[in-house]
Amino acid sequence: MSVMTKCIGVAKKVKHRFDAQIKANTPVYVSPVRRVERVKTGERVVAMTFDDGPCRMPPNPVGSHEKGLTMTLVDILEKYGARGTFDVVGSTAGNYPDEAGKEGTAAWGGVRYDHYPDFGHDAEGGAQACREEIDRLLKGGHEITSHTYAHVLYGPKNVVYGKRKYLGDIEKAAADLEKLHALLKERHGYTIRLSRPPHYVDKISPGLSSYDAMALLGYQYMAASFDGAGWLPLASYEAEVEATWKPLERALAEDPDSLCGQIIFQKDGFNMARRTPIADGLEIQLKLLADRGYKVVTVSELMERSPFADLGAGDDAFEAARDLAARGFCPAYRDNTVRPDKPMTAGELAETVFGWPAAKKRVERIVRKEGSWPSGLPADHPYGAAVELAMEKKCVLPGGRFDPSAPVTGDDLQRYCEAFTGKARPMPPASTRGEVLKLLAQIL
Repeated sequence: MSVMTKCIGVAKKVKHRFDAQIKANTPVYVSPVRRVERVKTGERVVAMTFDDGPCRMPPNPVGSHEKGLTMTLVDILEKYGARGTFDVVGSTAGNYPDEAGKEGTAAWGGVRYDHYPDFGHDAEGGAQACREEIDRLLKGGHEITSHTYAHVLYGPKNVVYGKRKYLGDIEKAAADLEKLHALLKERHGYTIRLSRPPHYVDKISPGLSSYDAMALLGYQYMAASFDGAGWLPLASYEAEVEATWKPLERALAEDPDSLCGQIIFQKDGFNMARRTPIADGLEIQLKLLADRGYKVVTVSELMERSPFADLGAGDDAFEAARDLAARGFCPAYRDNTVRPDKPMTAGELAETVFGWPAAKKRVERIVRKEGSWPSGLPADHPYGAAVELAMEKKCVLPGGRFDPSAPVTGDDLQRYCEAFTGKARPMPPASTRGEVLKLLAQIL
């Protein structure tokens, strides 16, 4: 293992620890876009995602593989009756001028930008160039998700990617997502529903992030909970292959149900040493899962079975929360938890009902640098736009400053009921989020 590889590995561990500390101290808000890492289920179902493709170049080393990397992965998946989720890019051919980075480092495919499948070989990858590969994926029932069109960072990532160019603009980020969305829709008749930002960089500019860009497209945020490895170069190809399946084997040996509802991260492309250990590791992974009775499904199918991280079939309020989400409401927090036993607040109620249509209004207000909402909430408040729509619908009474942290009352629910049903009827006080969600499922 090279010094650079060790440094990258250490940097990622430090970053994960730092991110965990930030996460523990950051308030979580109800959101139309939910970060889906894994879902709660007792079924032995798991999803596999493959980033950065499609890739028409052959695996490296080639070995017994005769097709391009993506088609090699598809053949292996289908041999086990598995369906993958391919998180594709559109094309990195426009990411020039640039220069090739040093092999074995994070800049292996480009110093200023990413180039897939490799620097100078952009025409061999991406949905724009690989029409046949996309058609084959769809024919096999696999899922296509958005890894953005050009795979340019949304914002700066000084650790590891300090020299990278980035968008830093919500309109550019949304346009890049829309470009790939239109390509799949117009050329293949396929609608993308999930997205993962390049290198998991979320912040775009002050007050705006990848969640806002995804909200404009109607996407959910597809993350992952289990690292299938293969992206990090090791001392040998054999060691890299083992790294793709050994942690999986260990996890299943310790607890055969540990992978239930998890999303596995993989790579449909070369690692930093320009090798593709997933080409030989995938079949071992699939055999390990099959031996334990697991079914590999797409991320969307996983979410259809159980959409949330903390509520599963049979739990109180699960059916209500799932029904509301399916009808375009927002019953969960950004971290994909519902937290049914937590008190429901007035701001959460407004966001639950008006979150999706409010997303665009919020972005527009921040971009135009306008002041606070009539409710008194700041322009960038997560619930500001939703409260504004609730006022327009007379679900929230005008006048005075709105307190988003106030507990929901029976009078609040009565106004929502009257606004959506046209009938005024007393509503019982509902102290918990689960109780409110069950009432909303009836009146909305």
